[in-house]
Amino acid sequence: MPDAFFLSDKLFADVIAPCGMDCRLCVAFQRERKPCAGCLGSDMDKPKHCVQCAIKDCPEHTGGEEIHCCFCDKYPCPRLRRLDVRYRMKYGMSMVENLEEIKKSGAMAFANSNAERWTCPSCGKLLCVHQKNCPHCERERG
Repeated sequence: MPDAFFLSDKLFADVIAPCGMDCRLCVAFQRERKPCAGCLGSDMDKPKHCVQCAIKDCPEHTGGEEIHCCFCDKYPCPRLRRLDVRYRMKYGMSMVENLEEIKKSGAMAFANSNAERWTCPSCGKLLCVHQKNCPHCERERG
């Protein structure tokens, strides 16, 4: 697997969203033309719904070092539960499971294990959670 998939230093800060989404798996992040910088990155070229995300801008976030919802006293809140249900049903990913892994192992470990889990076995590139087939080689995501 290419080393570029593994994150180090502060690189992971912009791509692991407070809700537990790994932005590297998002169709907007992976697009070639004007890719999104990730949830906490620049708003330039970011989809409107991401710019206006109520979870990212949650008033419960204290501005401390821990930005992920799993460290909040109100976790999992109704908004996060709705997102989790939608992603489990449509895309086969659970934000709550992601956040539990972040809580247990840390965001860096989560990001790196996620890179292994979401690598296409055919072409070796990252899969997209929003597409049934690999965006690079078209192999079914299995």
